[in-house]
Amino acid sequence: MKNPIPKESVLDVLMYLFDSHGDDDGDIAADQDEIRAELLAAGFRDLEVTKAFQWIEALAGQQAEPEAMTTTGRQSMRLFTPAELERLDTHCRGYLLSLERSGVINAGDRELIIDRVMALEADDFTFAQLKWVILMVLLNQPGGESLLPWMEDVVLDDRGIATH
Repeated sequence: MKNPIPKESVLDVLMYLFDSHGDDDGDIAADQDEIRAELLAAGFRDLEVTKAFQWIEALAGQQAEPEAMTTTGRQSMRLFTPAELERLDTHCRGYLLSLERSGVINAGDRELIIDRVMALEADDFTFAQLKWVILMVLLNQPGGESLLPWMEDVVLDDRGIATH
């Protein structure tokens, strides 16, 4: 019988990767064997590392299409599934809405963020974890590097945008 994966551990691997390789110009997938060895040496289990690489590969294959996913001059309405409502509390959903209304993310980005949150399969998903997922998703988008200083402040310094 396999041991179940601690739910937050995949995100822990992802955060470690971002901290240690976020500024690298190299492709994590191309250096996967070397990085896997580093992660295992850091104490992460092989199954957690494998799931983290799968999460990254899925994200890389899902870039938002801005024209198709934005609503020009209109507010869109997003209805959350029961599973999404369970995972993303009111604060998390409100934060996503405030980012979209302020123009930091578009509807396509929002959907990618929600998809990647749901892929983590975390039972006790927190607001701090949401901010990490947002950072990783935005950095994966074309031009996302321009938001890096702002998002690092938001994620690492635990500051947020004003929500009105």
